[in-house]
Amino acid sequence: MAGPRPVVFSGPSGAGKSTLLKKLMKEYDSVFGFSVSHTTRNPRPGEVNGKDYHYVTREAMQKAIDKGEFIENAVFSGNMYGTSKAAVQAVQAKNLICILDIDMQGVMNIKKTDLNPIYVSIQPPSMAVLEKRLRDRKTETEESLQKRLHAAQVDMEFGKEPDIFDVLIINDHLDEAYGQLKEALSEEINMVKKASLSS
Repeated sequence: MAGPRPVVFSGPSGAGKSTLLKKLMKEYDSVFGFSVSHTTRNPRPGEVNGKDYHYVTREAMQKAIDKGEFIENAVFSGNMYGTSKAAVQAVQAKNLICILDIDMQGVMNIKKTDLNPIYVSIQPPSMAVLEKRLRDRKTETEESLQKRLHAAQVDMEFGKEPDIFDVLIINDHLDEAYGQLKEALSEEINMVKKASLSS
């Protein structure tokens, strides 16, 4: 795949990935691009097809996976999620750093491909902080919250394993975490900026 190295973001729900990514996209909107994932779940209020996700049927997604059109895919809370090769290539074709926001299964799947991304793990400072963040969202039933907390526990252990992530960021203070993130990606950011100046 031609173009800048993609960046894989992983970490439990509530670790603050979305907040950090929004800051990054706002400051460097001409450097980063999101690969839009596919999902079989229904859109949430305000979500837009093709922008937040490609919302597809289970059958359509399974067919594409069987044809080898996906870099990674996983089932989460009964819904399928995945990243298509076309979605990543569309971003790289614009000479942007493709951002992939995926779970542990996805990270392990990508390790088996020739994508060669920078792996970044965003983690909460503790389970207690994470639980508070998730409860404050008020978007979960108690049952789905417990599922997310269990998944987060596993995710946090996974984030500590050696040789999986290039960068581990503990999101305790947003500005500090954001500074670490920018520092970790500075080389790629500068390469893209230079390339866009010379084009």
